[in-house]
Amino acid sequence: MAAGPQGGGSVTGSVVPFPGGGALQVGFDRLELQRILDLYGRMVAAGMWRDYAMDFARDAASFCAFRRAAERPQARIEKRPALRGKQGMWTLFGEVGQVLKRGHDLSNILSPLERKLLKIVED
Repeated sequence: MAAGPQGGGSVTGSVVPFPGGGALQVGFDRLELQRILDLYGRMVAAGMWRDYAMDFARDAASFCAFRRAAERPQARIEKRPALRGKQGMWTLFGEVGQVLKRGHDLSNILSPLERKLLKIVED
């Protein structure tokens, strides 16, 4: 019987584990991003937002919406999976950084922004 690749002697080697066992960054899945960009499109059509930015870090992903490109974001939606078991992984921040809403479901977090799009129609 052959002991090695050439048939003579034993081969010793080491297994090197793949570096970085966890995720390198947090992101939005397709349905979450579709829901956020749908709201963004309706806010742009209403003239409330003009620009956006996304940031993907190791511990959180955020979507910022701007009225003008050179100012603070008017709204920031943040996904932080580490808080999933606590107060929820979704957070909505206001223009000056105050927490407007937290929760486990994205649609509940977006509801204060969607309320701005409602208009009263009289008969």
